[in-house]
Formats: sequence, structure tokens, C-alpha cells
Amino acid sequence: MNRTEFIIATAIILFVAFCLGWFAHWLLSRFTRVSQADVDQLERMSQELHEAEETRDQAITYLQQREAELTNQLTQTEAELSAAMDGLREARHEAEELRAYVERMHAP
Repeated sequence: MNRTEFIIATAIILFVAFCLGWFAHWLLSRFTRVSQADVDQLERMSQELHEAEETRDQAITYLQQREAELTNQLTQTEAELSAAMDGLREARHEAEELRAYVERMHAP
């Protein structure tokens, strides 16, 4: 095998290797290609996820506002209960004083 035959044989081998590599790449890209339907489905899922996150954020905001309102109502109710208990305590004390006064007046 002389020099020219060696160069031609090497060129043919490299060309065949290139063709096999190109064919393998084409075949691989053909099987792994993402279809437009898949892309559309991913975009739709992304949009639905975004809407769900917005809904969740709105629900969290509403619950925080509602919790603040209920906490405020509870504080007001506790204050009213405390005031009512103080008033009842005063009324009982006054009733005891009146009973004692009436008993003193009826006792000869």
C-alpha cells in the first residue's frame, strides 16, 4: 500500500465515520424532538400553575385579613366581657350593701 492508497483509504474511512455520526445525530434528534403539542401543553400547564399560585396568594391574603378581623372582634369581646364582669361585681357589691342596709333597718 503506497502513500496515495493510504490517504484515499483514510479519507474514505473518515467520510464513512462522518456519515455514520451525522446519521446517528439525525436519528437521535428525530426521536428526542419535542412536538408542538407538547410545547402547547407545557405552556397551558404553566399558565394554570400561575393562575393557581395567584389564587393561593389571594386566599392567603383573605385569610390573613379575616384572621385580623376575628382577632379584633375577640379583643373587643374580651374587653366587653371584662367591663360586664366589673359591672356585675359592682352590682353584687351594691346589692350586698343594700341587703345589709335593709337588714339593719328591719332589725330593732
